[in-house]
Amino acid sequence: MTPSERRELVQRLALTPRGPILNPQTMQRIRKWRLVLILLAVAVLIPWTVYLGNTLPDHYVARNWVATWVGFDSLLLAMLVATAIAGWRRRQLLFPFAFATGVLLICDAWFDVMTSQRGDDLLQAILSAAFLELPLAFVLIAGPLRLMRYVAIRHGLIDPDVRMWRVPIPMPELWPDRNPQVVDQDSGL
Repeated sequence: MTPSERRELVQRLALTPRGPILNPQTMQRIRKWRLVLILLAVAVLIPWTVYLGNTLPDHYVARNWVATWVGFDSLLLAMLVATAIAGWRRRQLLFPFAFATGVLLICDAWFDVMTSQRGDDLLQAILSAAFLELPLAFVLIAGPLRLMRYVAIRHGLIDPDVRMWRVPIPMPELWPDRNPQVVDQDSGL
């Protein structure tokens, strides 16, 4: 069989989710409104960032400094543990846990460097970011992305030549004819 014939066979034989699913029109409407919400957030965040850049003081004494950093590091620890457990047990929850943990590590590196005092404190923050936090963040973000692509290739959803940023989200356009429990969000059926 050719790769496209295998992909077509896998899609025809693929299991469908149990229970009701949304019809394609409702899913498209939800997708559209989520994109509108994200674009509105972008439109609001741009002037807000400019405003903060012009109005925030250069020096500020923060309340709850210890609780903030201990809380952040506790969240980072919990995400690292969840990522390790999902990886150990080979669960797909590894993907969002690892990605979120990588983003938290990037944030940690950024705030460590930006809030450090000049001298040894700043040097330690830069070295920690360069040799620990950012490389680990890269592994935690890039690894699951490559694994997601591998899963899509392995299950015949995409050609091996397709790059990660071109991997589509599988949509249930073909499900309604195989699953009679399609839900129309508007009609309640």
